Amino acid sequence: MTPLTITMHALDNVAIVANDGGLPAGTVLSSGQTLKDKVPQGHKVALQDIPKDAPVLRYGIPIGFANESISAGAWVHERLLQMPSARGLTDLPMATVQAVATSDAELAKMRSFTFEGYCNADGSVGTRNILAITQTVQCVAGVTDFAVQRIKAELLPLYPNVDDVVSLAHTYGCGVAIDAPGAEIPIRTLRNISTNPNFGGEVMVVSLGCEKLQPARLFPIGSIPISVHTAPVEVSNQGLGQAQPERSLNLGFDHVCLQDAQHVGFMSMIESVMATAKIHLERLNKRRRETVPASALVVGVQCGGSDAFSGVTANPAVGFCTDLLVKAGASVMFSETTEVRDGIAQLTSRASSPEVAQQLIDEMAWYDAYLKRGSVDRSANTTPGNKAGGLSNIVEKAMGSIVKSGTSHISNVLSPGEKLKHKGLTYAATPASDFICGTLQVAAGMNLHVFTTGRGTPYGLAAVPVIKVATRTDLAKRWHDLMDINAGTIADGSKTIADVGWEMFHLMLDVASGRKKTWAEQWKLHNALVLFNPAPVT
Repeated sequence: MTPLTITMHALDNVAIVANDGGLPAGTVLSSGQTLKDKVPQGHKVALQDIPKDAPVLRYGIPIGFANESISAGAWVHERLLQMPSARGLTDLPMATVQAVATSDAELAKMRSFTFEGYCNADGSVGTRNILAITQTVQCVAGVTDFAVQRIKAELLPLYPNVDDVVSLAHTYGCGVAIDAPGAEIPIRTLRNISTNPNFGGEVMVVSLGCEKLQPARLFPIGSIPISVHTAPVEVSNQGLGQAQPERSLNLGFDHVCLQDAQHVGFMSMIESVMATAKIHLERLNKRRRETVPASALVVGVQCGGSDAFSGVTANPAVGFCTDLLVKAGASVMFSETTEVRDGIAQLTSRASSPEVAQQLIDEMAWYDAYLKRGSVDRSANTTPGNKAGGLSNIVEKAMGSIVKSGTSHISNVLSPGEKLKHKGLTYAATPASDFICGTLQVAAGMNLHVFTTGRGTPYGLAAVPVIKVATRTDLAKRWHDLMDINAGTIADGSKTIADVGWEMFHLMLDVASGRKKTWAEQWKLHNALVLFNPAPVT
């Protein structure tokens, strides 16, 4: 076996082992060191003697300080490292990175890409045509789920142009301090999820009747533009779309309240939900895909079950694709606050303006305070699986996570639960939890999701297609019917980061057009929505 190791920066004094199964003690590396220990795949080996208290460098930055002297050829794992303190949020570089010039020819090429999408009255574009049923409270979840199963079995086959019917179930709505600071986050999240582009402007609500989150509070008057489905939408490269006021009427929403006196028995409730759903299905069924520019894509990027290869293969490929999407005029969101916190100086320097840089700082400060209230810090992020995959701590993880954002200017910042209003690269502040992050990106208006993984996860969303990217060839082969792209080919040397980035871009257009389904869609692997609620539960 030829020993394979990967370094990320000329200053690095560690490398990761790339061989499947790792390398045994006694192996002589191409750089001349002899392994003193068996080193698992993805884990670090010292390239030189590292004295006690000296920095251990990966990505050219200290990911930790040696707790003891480490000899060249030794396995460098988390127990040998003292994690650096978090970077302060003062004296940061503010919008100092100059934009990389893009030629007119390259811009014209990227702006020429199109996909087949569903145009909405507000100028947004869906990649799927789905009826979503919003719930105000967890109490109605069982009834709604029963109704959805009947709708799928009895009604959906009658409407072949509708892709699916989904229940927007969650655990919020009652038993909560609904007026407390932070309570606005889950409320606006659910409101904005309900108007995701993939739902075609059809808002249908099931409530119980006595819950704290009353429908009128969830959807204040005028908050929902309902499509009347007339002329096609003109999609703009400058904004999310050209809103057509004559096609967007504040008609409110269709509402089924289970405690209404008209409901006599369980089946009465079910029939009411089905009758209301039928109205929306008929409208959705009249919709057809139209050719729209790639600028109508709203892509959320995320990683979960990360390993040391995440920052070497999959995430850099996503970053390359992110730059392609931005050049095409599309919208891309990256998130996961604790997984970018240690790269805050990189982010503020790439901000498009000092104002955007300050918004980044404000979101980091808010989350620092949130963690402090819970008596934890950012180190609580790294999971046992991350460490088993070679990530020693959150600093190392962050350096590999942040590269998903590519190199473009960060032009916009969203607080949790807010809806995206601008194109380009956006930092959407979310927790790093896969399920909460995905939920908040759906609320922001994501119509396509890219999710990288090294350890492996069957994560999926009902509302939005999820393209899964494996960091390692071993994972891609073992989970051949769960992973959509194998970025492990980068570590193998058979493909470049650019090769995989372009592969990802073209797959996005095919998935967005409905020409291809992701594995998660084929198997109907749908994780539950998890609303971020920093307010107390009563």
